[in-house]
Amino acid sequence: MQIVSDRVPAKRVFGLAVPALGVLAAEPLYVLVDTAVVGHLGALPLAGLALGGVVLSQISTQLTFLSYGTTSRTARLHGAGRRDEAVSEGVQATWLALAVGFVILVAGQLLAGPIARALSGSDDIAAAAVSWLRIALFGAPLILVTMAGNGWMRGVQDAVRPLRYVLLGNGISAVACPVLVYGAGWGLEGSAAANVVAQVVSASLFLRALVAEKVPLRPRPPVMRAQLGLGRDLVLRSLAFQACFVSAAAVAARTSTTAVGAHQIVLQLWTFLSLVLDSVAIAAQSLVGAALGAGERRQARGVAAQITGYGLIFGCVLCVVFAAVSQVLPHAFTSDPGVLGEVPHAWWFFVALQPVAGVVFALDGVLLGAGDAAFLRTATLACAAIGFLPLIWISLALGWGLAGIWTGLSLFMLLRLVAVVARWRSGAWAVVGAVR
Repeated sequence: MQIVSDRVPAKRVFGLAVPALGVLAAEPLYVLVDTAVVGHLGALPLAGLALGGVVLSQISTQLTFLSYGTTSRTARLHGAGRRDEAVSEGVQATWLALAVGFVILVAGQLLAGPIARALSGSDDIAAAAVSWLRIALFGAPLILVTMAGNGWMRGVQDAVRPLRYVLLGNGISAVACPVLVYGAGWGLEGSAAANVVAQVVSASLFLRALVAEKVPLRPRPPVMRAQLGLGRDLVLRSLAFQACFVSAAAVAARTSTTAVGAHQIVLQLWTFLSLVLDSVAIAAQSLVGAALGAGERRQARGVAAQITGYGLIFGCVLCVVFAAVSQVLPHAFTSDPGVLGEVPHAWWFFVALQPVAGVVFALDGVLLGAGDAAFLRTATLACAAIGFLPLIWISLALGWGLAGIWTGLSLFMLLRLVAVVARWRSGAWAVVGAVR
């Protein structure tokens, strides 16, 4: 058991976690506003927004290393008292964001049509999606700049400014969206333009903060290569998650219409609660990375135990809360009796997994903060290949429906729990030094 001096004040943990939660929640909340505005244009524009939004969201989903990886590397240097070098990691991550973003912008303009047609199966929906996507893609480099900005600021334990920047950008965009869609008469394209406005505002603020640090702004290819090495592991890990959840949606869709509706409701709640729990993981990244950078291995282990405890407590609280509202909350999402009848087949898996998710996400943050991305990559790929994916497709073959799908998710999470707890207890992740 860790002694009190190995812990950090709870206020410090939540001073990082709460603003991080605000940043994580800002984009989904803006999407809800955007959806509500476009929804009044009719079914076709709404379908185009949905399809285009899925494609654009893959940028932030697959390139999280620009935030999480940058936090890990920056936190170590910050903990070692080398702030200028820590901020320089942000400079290099920003150059990387601009370069990768430019490639995505060009490739997206060329491939928007074929991708939309492949995903939609409808020429009308594909055309609407492409009209939205071609404009929204101009924000892609700026989305990545914002991710890099979040990464280095979290690393130096400045969690409040990123929240302000993201909220300001999304707030201005939320006001601009109905003005451009209805007032200017731009329709669906107005939604895309408002999306770009949000990215311009937020990215500009992050760039201004970086320049204000007065560190050298020239590109340093060796540092960017090191960041890409960490990025490779995180991208592969993210692809494993995508393979699992896309497979689950595909099997649900092949089960029945009511099953896919129920799966969507429970999965969206799972995704939202993942944001809540992930905010604690972000605090772990910053604090553990700083402790290891300062050479305080014992403190890093103490902080890891402390934050894992918080994750377990939060998971248990969420478990109790969502068990209590099981007869009420699903009705807020649908009145269809068939869908409501299917919800319990997934609901109780979702509820029971919250304590497991609390520990897994917290330890993900600990290991990411320690720069142990290679282990997380291998563990996630193995757990997906052994647990989730086989049960998903067996569920389809044997007609297990939602119960089979969520049994697969449960096995995936339990295998991840075993893996990350074993790694945490081994202490092999706690490598001290300003760089790893």
